[in-house]
Amino acid sequence: MKVAIPVNDKSMEASVSESFGRTPYYLIYDTESKESVFLDNSAIASQGGAGIKAAQIVVDNRVNALITPRCGENAAEIIQAANIKLFKTINDSIKDNLTAFVEGKLALLEEIHAGFHGHGGT
Repeated sequence: MKVAIPVNDKSMEASVSESFGRTPYYLIYDTESKESVFLDNSAIASQGGAGIKAAQIVVDNRVNALITPRCGENAAEIIQAANIKLFKTINDSIKDNLTAFVEGKLALLEEIHAGFHGHGGT
């Protein structure tokens, strides 16, 4: 299963980013092969719609789940339309969140915010 997580640096030791749409990078982690790939977030510099563009990056990488602290409404609609499950992070540790995910201990992210729509990060 492929999982995406917004992260602050290209390292498994980095922290989970608080912002989905304006995170610097995405970690794509394969729970079966244990392979990690870090992607640059091309949406980070967008004037608006960063969450939508970021969601498309996640969808294009054919992940099965997204683990994130929060997600805006427009991005969540795109993620959910692609049948990608949204999970809420437990802390800012990549490894803790991946372990909790594999063990089935992460809760679904149900608090979707309205988004910032041009007023900062998503």
